[in-house]
Amino acid sequence: MKAFYTDHFVLPLPSGHRFPMEKYSRLHDLVATVPEIELLEAPSATDTQILYAHDPGYLIKVLQGNLSPGEQREIGFPWSEQMVERSRRSSGATVAAAKTAFKEGIAANLAGGTHHAYRDQGSGFCVFNDSVIAARALQKEINPKLQIAVIDLDVHQGNGTASILKNDSSIFTLSIHGQNNFPFTKEQSDLDVDLPDGCDDQTYLNALEDSLEKLKARFSVDFIIYLAGADPHEHDRLGRLKLTKNGIQRRDETVFQYAIGHQIPLALSMAGGYGKNIESTVDIHFQTIKSALKFQLRY
Repeated sequence: MKAFYTDHFVLPLPSGHRFPMEKYSRLHDLVATVPEIELLEAPSATDTQILYAHDPGYLIKVLQGNLSPGEQREIGFPWSEQMVERSRRSSGATVAAAKTAFKEGIAANLAGGTHHAYRDQGSGFCVFNDSVIAARALQKEINPKLQIAVIDLDVHQGNGTASILKNDSSIFTLSIHGQNNFPFTKEQSDLDVDLPDGCDDQTYLNALEDSLEKLKARFSVDFIIYLAGADPHEHDRLGRLKLTKNGIQRRDETVFQYAIGHQIPLALSMAGGYGKNIESTVDIHFQTIKSALKFQLRY
């Protein structure tokens, strides 16, 4: 299985910043111990690819460093050339994983899942929306007739993704998230599932099974982009749900089994994870990658 990494493109963040940048290099080191996984440096998303999802004026502001202080606060990162390069690479990694998975079944981005980015603004640690960029790159560069499902299992709603794709019937947006969590004003996905604080494994898995049945009934899926957030975990600082590590493994396996059972290629990204202990987040992401490998070998 191929996995694309961006951890050596590091954001220069101020001391004490709450974004866990270190988790990406730690995950890379663990994945490097698995001989069946081929690690590849992520390519940079081109301007053309970024414009599949974003407004030209917004892209120019990002590239030229003309984001206002308020826009930078909304993103959560101070502007820097490194921020621009990392954001390009993170989107390029999802594009590369999607194109690889189209041929090989499953491939991974060891970062990505930047689903709060809107067409004309960034938000919530997200500059460019890699899921939308990758979905449209598949349609514009591989096959214009592809029907794509974005299955977003980060604990936060994929509001930017839902907003960008609200009038695009060729890409189905499914988001299962905490109802009382950020963003506090939700957008409308094709299918939203709001979960209460303290949601446990079985409640979550029942909701996922029901959602996948609805997806199957409502949409003919040719390709899946899966956001495998670690933040529904019970020890996540920002999560508010109570999934165990085993519950998250069963969640991942449910999605992978759905894909392989219907012979649908799948690209995954890591999305969020803000564990009180960074090792727990990294361990969950690594568990997801190992589960993906197990299923990729069955394609």
